[in-house]
Amino acid sequence: MSEHTHHGKRDGFSSAFGVLAATLGSAVGLGNIWKFPTLTGANGGASFLLVYLMATLLVGLPVMIAEISMGRKAKANPVSALIALAPARQPWWLIGAAGMLASFLILSFYSEVVAWVFAYVLKALSGSILTSDRTVTEAAFGALISDPVQSLVWQWVVLAFMGGILLMGVAKGIEALTKKLMPLLFLLLVLLCAVSLSLDKAADGLAFLFNPDFSKLTAGVALTALGLAFFKLSIGMGTMMTYGSYFRDDQDIPGTAFRVMCADLCVSMLAGIAIFPAVFTFGFEPAAGPALVFITIPAVFSQIPMGQVLMTVFFVLTAIAATGATLSLMEVPVLILQERFALSRRKATALTLALLAVSGSLCALTNSTLSGFKLFGLNLFDLFDFVSSNLILPAGGIFIALFAGWVWGFDRFSQALSNDGQLRNGALARVVFFLLRYVSPLLILIVMLKGLKVF
Repeated sequence: MSEHTHHGKRDGFSSAFGVLAATLGSAVGLGNIWKFPTLTGANGGASFLLVYLMATLLVGLPVMIAEISMGRKAKANPVSALIALAPARQPWWLIGAAGMLASFLILSFYSEVVAWVFAYVLKALSGSILTSDRTVTEAAFGALISDPVQSLVWQWVVLAFMGGILLMGVAKGIEALTKKLMPLLFLLLVLLCAVSLSLDKAADGLAFLFNPDFSKLTAGVALTALGLAFFKLSIGMGTMMTYGSYFRDDQDIPGTAFRVMCADLCVSMLAGIAIFPAVFTFGFEPAAGPALVFITIPAVFSQIPMGQVLMTVFFVLTAIAATGATLSLMEVPVLILQERFALSRRKATALTLALLAVSGSLCALTNSTLSGFKLFGLNLFDLFDFVSSNLILPAGGIFIALFAGWVWGFDRFSQALSNDGQLRNGALARVVFFLLRYVSPLLILIVMLKGLKVF
């Protein structure tokens, strides 16, 4: 029993726009502003983008719709939802447990990236990084990540901040924050694009982003694109099932999922357009990895009037976008601890934060104290990222698709999608169901095995 059920009612989203904003807040985060440009830069630009688009449409969107529908139907955390929806004694609940593990691994490294963003708010305020000189911006980022004290302190600040919002609950905490701030981030990205497009080598940056070079395409690149689609839409990690459990009964699930996907793509494209012209103009390296955003964005802002003020606003809003995604990930273990282990929301949040402070510190110290420590040839930051994005999320996606397509069945699936016959979307339900049953699991499996060099 959770503390919500003691009062007879679970917390939930209060309005249709609130549902959209919070779900978008989960999907649009650092994945768009940090991970999308990083991976696009490292994997050859436009050809990667094309595979990513296909992965989103044929796999990401159907799995997202299935997850939200299952969450809303069961009105419970991912583990309880799958126990409730599956035939007796079949272990489908393990998908929910794997989702919780994935959310923990992702939060361990993601909270450190969020920590860098929070630290950059202060750097932006001080004006010390407002320059197009790459040696200055690269040195500033290097100094931050190689300092163990700064890395840990900023990560703990982030975790404490998230804990405070989570304690306020779903409607008053998560929904209230994302509703106000998502539109602002969007506007600022548009402004950044305008500036970036006026730079000298903007055409080179756009060519890199939109002109595909198919010689760069490998199975590993396809797996990375698939992992990114899952990471950015928050699927396979229990998040969408958890948020689905807070959805209103009259919410149009396919419509909401489609709008979230489009907005998510739009923000990613804007981030790419804001970053790659600057990369080429100022001689940065497109494959600079996780540092890319932190060294290019200051260079873009250094070119415009009021650059320091706008850069500060940008990092504040990026911190908020990151907060929306972090909250959705943390809500998974918090809700499972509440509903499966009868903990109060306060205790569940405190326990989640304590565990994250430990696992997160392993990633926070990757570039300093633990820089020499590697497992399977990867440092812990990259290992947690690889295991979650390239193994657990795709595997979770396969099993969610199989569950929806072969166990839950078409009648229950179409009933969930049509809000018990209120919406006329039978044809759409058939298309999504077909993808879930035959296309999505097979595509994920082939890409996953090929990417992992199994064949």
